[in-house]
Amino acid sequence: MTGTAEITTTTLSLTVDDVTASRDFFVAHLGYEEAMAAPGFASLTRDDAAADIVLLQRGTEVLPADQRDRRAEGIIVAFTVTALDAEEKRLREEGVVPTLEIREEPWGERLFQVTDPNGIVVQFVEWAVTGEE
Repeated sequence: MTGTAEITTTTLSLTVDDVTASRDFFVAHLGYEEAMAAPGFASLTRDDAAADIVLLQRGTEVLPADQRDRRAEGIIVAFTVTALDAEEKRLREEGVVPTLEIREEPWGERLFQVTDPNGIVVQFVEWAVTGEE
């Protein structure tokens, strides 16, 4: 890729009403750790291939004026995982009720979704084994 910058990390920046609620959900249930925090801000990370997450308080002045009142809506944070059924069971045991039950799509994708306290949809995906090589 001549002339294109190398991407070294992927971070999703999500604007929410309650940073603490989303931070607590991602830390308690999704294996994230808080890397940095300040009022209205939290940076979350994991040791695996998952994208880092930055949570920003809606209305914060660090955002451009035309973005301050926007919320993270219409976004699905999707994680491809191993052992989808075990992950769904673990989350249920922690009191997290799926907002979309496990299902299998015709193209071989198995998935379920949960939703954090700010309405961020988190989808877990595992590719079904089709037997075709």
